[in-house]
Amino acid sequence: MSGLSARDLLVEASHGIGSRPGRLVLTILGTVLGIAAVVVTLGMAQTGAGQIAKQFDAVAATQAVASPETTNTMGGDSRAKMTMPWNAPERVERLNGVEAAALLADVDVAGARISAVPVVDPSAAQLANPSVVAASPGLLEAVRATLSTGRMFDAGHDERANRVVVLGAGAAQRLGVNRVDSQPAIFIGDKAYTVIGILDETARRRDLLDSVILPLGTARADFDLQAASELQMRIAVGAGDLVAEQVPIALAPNTPDNVKVQAPRAGGELQRNVRGSINYIFIALGAVALIVGGLGIANVTLLSVMERVGEIGLRRALGATRGQVALQFIVESVVVGLLGGFLGSALGVVTVVIVSAAQQWTPIIDMPIAFAAAALGGVIGLVAGAYPAIKAASLEPVAALRGGL
Repeated sequence: MSGLSARDLLVEASHGIGSRPGRLVLTILGTVLGIAAVVVTLGMAQTGAGQIAKQFDAVAATQAVASPETTNTMGGDSRAKMTMPWNAPERVERLNGVEAAALLADVDVAGARISAVPVVDPSAAQLANPSVVAASPGLLEAVRATLSTGRMFDAGHDERANRVVVLGAGAAQRLGVNRVDSQPAIFIGDKAYTVIGILDETARRRDLLDSVILPLGTARADFDLQAASELQMRIAVGAGDLVAEQVPIALAPNTPDNVKVQAPRAGGELQRNVRGSINYIFIALGAVALIVGGLGIANVTLLSVMERVGEIGLRRALGATRGQVALQFIVESVVVGLLGGFLGSALGVVTVVIVSAAQQWTPIIDMPIAFAAAALGGVIGLVAGAYPAIKAASLEPVAALRGGL
C-alpha cells in the first residue's frame, strides 16, 4: 500500500462510488440541479439579452445623430460652435458603417399661416400651425420612415428649390389632405407648395408625423435657412464607436471637437442590464442548489467513511498512510462532483437550446462557461469531501478494525 499508484487510487475510488448506484444518483442530484441552474441562468441571460438587442437593433442600436456643439454667450444664450455643411450626408455616407444620412432643420416661417386654402375665413376657428421642417432627400432611409401615398422629394427638387412638400400623417389630417393624385397644395403664407407625399410612419423623429417637410434648398430660398440643426444617420450594427470617432473628422476636419455625435456604444447598456438582472436572481438560486448538492456529497461521503471503518483499518494495517486514506475519499467525492457537474452542465445546455427553439430565439451560450460549470462540480466535491477524508485519515488502525468487526 505504500506505493499506491494513481491508477490504483482511481480503481479503488470507482469501486467505492459504484458499489451503491442508487445512493450515487441521489448524491449527485443536488449537484446536477445546481450546475444546471447556473448554466441555464447564464445561457438564458445571454440569449435574452441578445433577443432584446435584436429587437432594438432596428432603431436604437443602428441610429446615430450628429449636431454642432454649442457654447453659452455672455448673455446666457446658446450658440453653435460650427455650421453643419450642406453636403454632410454625402461626407458621412462614405464612411464605413454609415448606411444612410439626412440633414434636418427647423424652419422659422415668421408666423406665416399654414393652410390648405388660400382664402382666410375670419369666422373660422384658428388652428395651431404644424411645424415646418427642412430635410435632405435621404430622410426616409435615415429615419426609417414610410409613405402612405405619394413620393419623397429628390435631389432635383432640392437643387431647384421646388415648392414641394411632404406632410406627416398628423399634419395631413389637420390640413385635410388625404391623397396626392390630384396634386393638392398647401399654403405657407401666400406661397403655394404642392403636396407630393404623406408620411405614414417613422422609427425616429416622431415629431415629423405632425410636420410639413420641405427640401433644404426650398427652405434656403424661401425662408433664408442658414444652417441645418442635426444630421440623422442609420448605421450598421456595432458601428457606433467607429461612427462616433470618424463623423466629427468628416464634418469638421480642423475642429472635430465642435461636432457632437450620439451613437450607440458596443455592448449596449440594455444588454448588460438585462443580463445582470437575470443573473443576480437565478445565480443565487443556483448557488443554493450547489450548497445543497455539496452538503449531500459531504453527508454521503461521511456515511461511507462510517460504513467502511473496517476497510479503512485494514488498509492502515497493511501500510496505507493517513494521506493515502484521505486522498482516496477526496478522489471519490471529486469524481462524484465532476460527474454531477458534467451531467448538470449538459442538462443546462440542452435546456437553453430547447427553450430558445420553443421561442424561436437564437440560443447563445459561451462554451467556456459550460466547461467551467462542469469543473465547478469537481471543486464542490473537493470541498465537500475534505472533512470526511480528514475524519477517515484520523482513524487509528486498531480502533478501526475493532469498529469494523
